[in-house]
Amino acid sequence: MRRSGAGHSTSDWINWIAPRVALLTLCQILVNLLLNVERGGRFEWHTPGVLTLLAISAMLAPLLVRMGIKSRVAIAMILAAMPLLLGSHSGPELGWFERVDAHSYQDWLQRLLLNGTYPALPWLFFVVLGTLLHDMRDSPDSRELVIAVGLGFATLTAIAAAMGGQAWALTSGDAILTFFPASSPFLLVSGCLVMLLMRLLEGEEGSSGEPTLGNRLSFLEPAGRLSLTIYVAHFAVLGAAAMLLDGPRLDVIPAFAVTLGHTFIWIPIASVMEKRAPNTSLEKLLRMMDQSGR
Repeated sequence: MRRSGAGHSTSDWINWIAPRVALLTLCQILVNLLLNVERGGRFEWHTPGVLTLLAISAMLAPLLVRMGIKSRVAIAMILAAMPLLLGSHSGPELGWFERVDAHSYQDWLQRLLLNGTYPALPWLFFVVLGTLLHDMRDSPDSRELVIAVGLGFATLTAIAAAMGGQAWALTSGDAILTFFPASSPFLLVSGCLVMLLMRLLEGEEGSSGEPTLGNRLSFLEPAGRLSLTIYVAHFAVLGAAAMLLDGPRLDVIPAFAVTLGHTFIWIPIASVMEKRAPNTSLEKLLRMMDQSGR
């Protein structure tokens, strides 16, 4: 059996990858069905989304962990520049329902890789960034330098938007930072904010001190551990709401209040689930699949 550089056999990697890819793909289909367009929702049942992006991440993880930091930094920069390199292939003219639909396997592959809601190019940028943040835990000076440069870049984008009379950030449309499709400035600014948030949560831990903010937010940990379960379950709620509200929609302020309430309610629910029903989660199912594959 051929051994990898990390000391695991090829079959070990396959056994690690396979259940994750299978479960994430099935969960993506389930999410699509729960909030399907035919019942007032937002997804076609068969198209890729954020969970298929994570499935691709699971397949690439064994390769990423073998790479050095410099190689991954280069990959992250290429991914950040990908919206510029792809040009019209990222589908800047596509509306939402075009992004979540595919009429052929070529369309499906394009949605998966180039112009869906969370295409691998460029959204794998955040996966590579996560590996870099993990490996840079012992290099606080380097991280803080990157954060400072990132904040400077974010400031420049805001100034450019103001001077050019352009929107700074929009979900989609004519703005410097766009989400659908993800623009290069959006990737860099949001990546910087991720690094800044992690640094704030870490506090003085990197200097052998105690975390100043992380401990205060420890009540969020159950929700983090059950994030896949929560992600899928919250679409069941949204799907039911879409059917009930088929037709009239809430105004901005009531909709914002409902969104916040629906977000925060999962925090105590996750805590109760961990204590009262620790075996009823998708995360537990994944661990069982891992064990059966060994």
